Amino acid sequence: MTETQHLLFELGSEELPPKTLLKLSNALLDGIVAGLKAADLNFTASKALATPRRLAVLIENLQTAQPDKTVEKRGPAIQAAFAPDGSPSKAALGFATSCGTSFDQLERLKTDKGEWLSYTQAVKGQTTAEIIPDIIRAAIAALPIAKRMRWGSFATEFVRPVHWAVLLFGDKVIATEILGLTTGNSTLGHRFHAPQAIALSKPDDYQAALFEQGKVIADIEQRKAIIREKAEQAAAKVGGIAHIEEDLLEEIAALNEWPVPVTGDFDPRFLALPAEVLITTMQTNQKYFPVKNPPLPPFAKGGSEDAFDGNHPPLQKGGRGDLLPHFITFSNIESKRPESIQHGNERVVTPRLADAEFFWNQDRKQPLEARIETLKTVVFQEKLGTVYEKSMRVSKLAERIATQLNANIEHATRAALLAKTDLMTNMVGEFGNLQGLMGRYYALAEGEAAEVAWALEEQYFPKQSGSETAPSTIGQVLAIAEKVDTLTGIFSAGLIPTGDKDPYALRRAALGTLRTMIENKLSLNIPELCAFALEQFAHSFDKAATHTAVVEFIFDRLKGYCLDKGYSADEFDAVMSLAPAEPLDFMQRIAAVKAFRHKPEAESLVAANKRIRNILKKSDTAPAASVGVLVEPQEMELFDAALHSAQDIQPLLARHDYQATLNRLAELREVVDAFFDNVMVMSDDAELRANRLALLNLLSEQFLTCADLAKLQS
Repeated sequence: MTETQHLLFELGSEELPPKTLLKLSNALLDGIVAGLKAADLNFTASKALATPRRLAVLIENLQTAQPDKTVEKRGPAIQAAFAPDGSPSKAALGFATSCGTSFDQLERLKTDKGEWLSYTQAVKGQTTAEIIPDIIRAAIAALPIAKRMRWGSFATEFVRPVHWAVLLFGDKVIATEILGLTTGNSTLGHRFHAPQAIALSKPDDYQAALFEQGKVIADIEQRKAIIREKAEQAAAKVGGIAHIEEDLLEEIAALNEWPVPVTGDFDPRFLALPAEVLITTMQTNQKYFPVKNPPLPPFAKGGSEDAFDGNHPPLQKGGRGDLLPHFITFSNIESKRPESIQHGNERVVTPRLADAEFFWNQDRKQPLEARIETLKTVVFQEKLGTVYEKSMRVSKLAERIATQLNANIEHATRAALLAKTDLMTNMVGEFGNLQGLMGRYYALAEGEAAEVAWALEEQYFPKQSGSETAPSTIGQVLAIAEKVDTLTGIFSAGLIPTGDKDPYALRRAALGTLRTMIENKLSLNIPELCAFALEQFAHSFDKAATHTAVVEFIFDRLKGYCLDKGYSADEFDAVMSLAPAEPLDFMQRIAAVKAFRHKPEAESLVAANKRIRNILKKSDTAPAASVGVLVEPQEMELFDAALHSAQDIQPLLARHDYQATLNRLAELREVVDAFFDNVMVMSDDAELRANRLALLNLLSEQFLTCADLAKLQS
């Protein structure tokens, strides 16, 4: 039975960057696990542990030594292994020496490709204790640290100065050097509550010892759960619920080894500000959890003057009903005077909120419309001009899209002109993540139409992968216009994304454009929109090549979207071969193809379609324009069936009912099979051959109305 032990590695340091703690922790675990697997060392479980002052990895039931191996080495070919007199050649003798043996101990390896000298050697596995130090050092060296630092007189580098290292295998210390430190079995607890050394007897004791003796919760996921629970409890005590976003929860867990909740208050007058402003101030600047009112019953449609189309909740005036004048922060110590921590945080947050209040009041003294001219001072991109020029282009594009969708053109162009004006406000200058949202608040306060105001925020939708697209029609128009202008403009400037580099987020823009069209059922032509957008640029560039490149880029993103939705690559290729111009139409086609291929007739018809395409491709003459005289009953029956199906599918295609179209074509299976079983297409009679080729071409054209079914793999 293989002997195993638990392994613990811990690296203690000064406070690690909270926003990258989890990334570093997982990378260290991945590096060590990869090293163990490469060394053929098996284990049953692995776990990453991390606090602000430590990175640790626990490996359970790790083999104490590598398994012994038999290694076969191949030497020179037999014809090169001997001199003309039959004595060993220099190559053969050199191979024997490299194997640590003599020539007469070598063997011969015969394969169907020839015969070689070989040597089989038993290799005894190394002990795990011998291998582990190098695995750990390699894992540390590979950590994703953007900028490493040195400290004191040491030559070693790490993200922060290191102070201790633990390396325990079972109850034994593996003594080695890690980042200039000698490993041992002593860790340190909480910086203030338990600064003394804590001796560890075995890896199993690690988390319990830190918790009981060191006031440290080593598992970041456990700390996150505790922080969430305590924040919810603290919020409930003041009659609210904690507003917890995952990124902030992770950051707070990375800042605290022993999280203790502290509830604070702020002046209720600040509730007159938009709730998002308060939330951003508390989260971004102070790392606080805001406290929200418990949810109210859903608003009735049309319950406010600011609601429209049922797409958005109405805004309440004044305090807006979202937040309570409280916040929850977490301290890394159990203070004897928690009220001092509370009052200290209250003193700090008040000027922050006062700044936001000042920005809110100052910004509203000047309407968004008055800021349009100031956009001339902001360069969007050197070749593409200013943000003002971009706004003018987007306005023209929005007008065109609104016309095609029968949307309100006046609202669309108005929203486009105001779209970037909030970038010139104090609030967005301080909190960049509020762009668009503040435009919506300011526009509503100024009496702009609700659809215009909401579109200012929705131009940035979807904000992240998987999030919602713009819910309003004008928001959809502006979101598409903005993204298409950016895509075509950056491509025209020659800044096409390569590899992982995409500084203008063009991949996200392309996917956002596609999702907005598809998920809101908007029939818009991508090549036509891109062509119109490219006409707006005045700088010199190859418009035809740029148009081709940007359209291909967008449809490449569509392929990824389709694969994520469960469609296969060959289904995508089958539709893409027809180059549909509208993403919505593309998705209707691919859905029909996916449904069709599961029908019992599909395999036979796909094979027949491939056969037809091959026959037509190999024919040295073009098919006749119409089908003439046919003689065999099977071909006459197929011709009659093809004429009827051509008539039947026309109205189906007109309403984009591709599934019904393919279902109708599937009815041709029997007559198609009968034709190929009984009719020789390439007849010696030239006229008959031409007529049969024309018949096959008629069939091929029908099957190409939805997709190229020949692309489907069996």
